[in-house]
Amino acid sequence: MNAPPTTDAHPYLRAATAGMRHHTRSHATSCAPADRLHLDTLHAHLTAAHQLLDQLTDTTRPPHPAAGRHLAAAHLRLWQATAAVHDAFHTVPTGTEGSATEECRPERLPDGPLVLTICQRHLAASHAIRRKTTPADLATPLHGHTTSCTI
Repeated sequence: MNAPPTTDAHPYLRAATAGMRHHTRSHATSCAPADRLHLDTLHAHLTAAHQLLDQLTDTTRPPHPAAGRHLAAAHLRLWQATAAVHDAFHTVPTGTEGSATEECRPERLPDGPLVLTICQRHLAASHAIRRKTTPADLATPLHGHTTSCTI
C-alpha cells in the first residue's frame, strides 16, 4: 500500500495549528487582556502539545539520539511555558462577582470550575514530567542554549 501524500499527514495537528493561527490573528485585533478562561484553554493546548512531544521524544531517541536530545530540550522548555501559563492563570483577577467565566456551570464546564480543571490537568502533566526530569533540569534557564541554526 502506498503512503498517503504529505498533505494528508497529521491532519488533526495541522488543524490545531491553523486554529492557533486564526486565534492569534483574531486576538490581535481585539487587544483584550487574557482572562482565566483564555489561559485555561491555552494551558490545555500546551499540555496536549507537551504530551505529544513526550511521545515523539521517546520514539525518536533510540534511532536518532541527537534529534532525541533536541526534542527532550524542547519538551523541557514547553513544560516551563506550560507552568508559566498555569502561574499566570492564578495571578489574573477572577473578575466581578458572578462573572460568566468564573461560575461553575456544568453545561459549560463538565469537569468543574476552571480552577479545578487547570490544576488537575497541571498536576497530571507534572507527574509525567517529574518521572523523566530532575528538579535541576526543570529550573534550567533557556539562556546559553545553543542551536545548530544560524540566522
